[in-house]
Amino acid sequence: MINLSVIAQLIVAISVIIVWVFRFDNIVKEFKQYGLSDLIRTLVGATKIALATLLITGIWYPSLVLIPALLMALLMLSAQYFHFKVNNPWQKRMPSFFLMLLSLYIAAVTLNLIA
Repeated sequence: MINLSVIAQLIVAISVIIVWVFRFDNIVKEFKQYGLSDLIRTLVGATKIALATLLITGIWYPSLVLIPALLMALLMLSAQYFHFKVNNPWQKRMPSFFLMLLSLYIAAVTLNLIA
């Protein structure tokens, strides 16, 4: 039986990959709106895709999950900051908020803080 943490890992990883690969034009617009450089956008994207890959790999190698989950949560918290900074509506804030909560859930399960 697949546990909820593995499902959360897949949701976070697949969501990040879809956004950063297939909706990249939207990412470009958002980073311009936030006043962030192309270099920062590239670093954030590469980091998120690498972390997403580690979350998927962590299904078979659980020792790889904690750090990527915490770093993903931190990046999603940063996204919340920038959404707040430019006063985006809640509809634009919800995806990164939800992914942040899922990432924190994954970390908590990995640390055996919750079942």
